[in-house]
Amino acid sequence: MKQVVRKAVFPAGGLGTRFLPATKVIPKEMLALVDKPIIQYGVEEAVASGIEHVIIITGRGKGAMEDHFDHSFELDATLERRGKKDLLEVSRGVAALARVSYVRQKDPLGLGHAVLCAKELVGNEPFAVILPDDVIDAEVPCIKQMIEVFNEKGGSVLATQTVEGPAISAYGVLAGSQDPANPRIYNCTGMVEKPKLDDAPSKQAIIGRYVLTPRVFELLEQTQPGAGGEIQLTDGIRALLKEEKVFGYTFEGKRFDAGDKFGMLQATVEFALKRPDLGPQFREYLKGLKL
Repeated sequence: MKQVVRKAVFPAGGLGTRFLPATKVIPKEMLALVDKPIIQYGVEEAVASGIEHVIIITGRGKGAMEDHFDHSFELDATLERRGKKDLLEVSRGVAALARVSYVRQKDPLGLGHAVLCAKELVGNEPFAVILPDDVIDAEVPCIKQMIEVFNEKGGSVLATQTVEGPAISAYGVLAGSQDPANPRIYNCTGMVEKPKLDDAPSKQAIIGRYVLTPRVFELLEQTQPGAGGEIQLTDGIRALLKEEKVFGYTFEGKRFDAGDKFGMLQATVEFALKRPDLGPQFREYLKGLKL
């Protein structure tokens, strides 16, 4: 029986130290990209991909995320009283986006541990993992593209992008071969973490989107902590590869690393330019800068 991907896990327990001092009291996932928190872009992508249940893995000081995806009765009442119907619709729309559950990751023990925290809520069914820092602008949502590959191939799917030159050493890199029928799909044989350029098995860098089978939970439970006492998701997927087929997929769209200051600036400029209410004015402003 074919299983439907209905749930998405959002690991969001990190400290966000790259954005200090802004993240001293504000979760990095709540930093605004134009006028929406970073994490909302990922949740909207999940919902547009057919995901029914969003599971956010949180930590200390992350309560703002829970408040954001909940109703704000005082705000809504004030907006309604003042006749600001457009803003009221925006506020209520966020709360109605998705069914959201939260799991507290008490200790920051790595991405694999964060995903493992969702085991009880996910249960015995395939699921997506979305890293909020990776914001992807795509005509067809990235996770939707990956779910289609999962349904076609029947195995876990890792999102990849082509990275040229020395920059590849900043990523986990896929080893494998292109699928003869679809050059965007790779039959994965392994993964190398942050290789030197000469040692990289391909140009396919793994980024923050995954569709995984539930077997990965049991394998993560058996995974020994690595550097810093952390359980890595990559190690769990390597173990999964010994039992099941795993595929890489070069998605259609543009990825922004919003966990990096420069990446956040790039995303802000490009998303603002695409907005009909901001784009024309912002474009004229940029043209007027003496760069």
